[in-house]
Amino acid sequence: MKTIAGMLGAAFAFVVNASAGDAIPQPGSEAPGFTLPSQDGSAVSLKDLRGKWVVLYFYPKDGTSGCTLEAHNFQRDLDGYEARNAVILGVSLDTTGSHKEFCAKQGLTFKLLADDQKKVTPQYGSLQSILGFKVAARNTFLIDPQGRISKVWTGVSPARHSSEVLTALAAMTKK
Repeated sequence: MKTIAGMLGAAFAFVVNASAGDAIPQPGSEAPGFTLPSQDGSAVSLKDLRGKWVVLYFYPKDGTSGCTLEAHNFQRDLDGYEARNAVILGVSLDTTGSHKEFCAKQGLTFKLLADDQKKVTPQYGSLQSILGFKVAARNTFLIDPQGRISKVWTGVSPARHSSEVLTALAAMTKK
């Protein structure tokens, strides 16, 4: 019997680039501020991360195949991000409980943020509807240490995305 996560994962595979109601912030603009709860219950605020690079990636659903692959790749490359003074933050509309379970099952050590109230995802132009369900679009924002958006990726490929972001970050930090 198919699970709901499996069926949603299959539906995500057919979405190429759903339109979002809000505009995607562009490079050079101030990153929209936020405070969201993470899987460990702590609140994470963008303003508290000034002085660091932030990889803010939005993804549709904990436990689906593409989202799991993308998360594993960010975890695999975590040392490379940390060496460049960067933190990784994943955001979906799932709850903190779902994130906690996903992190425990997949061995993820970076923060996953719960936007279950759908307040931050639209600010980043990353809210989409699939088969009547609201989910986060697979978009990533590289935010510089001053809080400005340096690079944007939309409709990313989970398999190679972390490598793309790390390559861009390396070029920007010249490390």
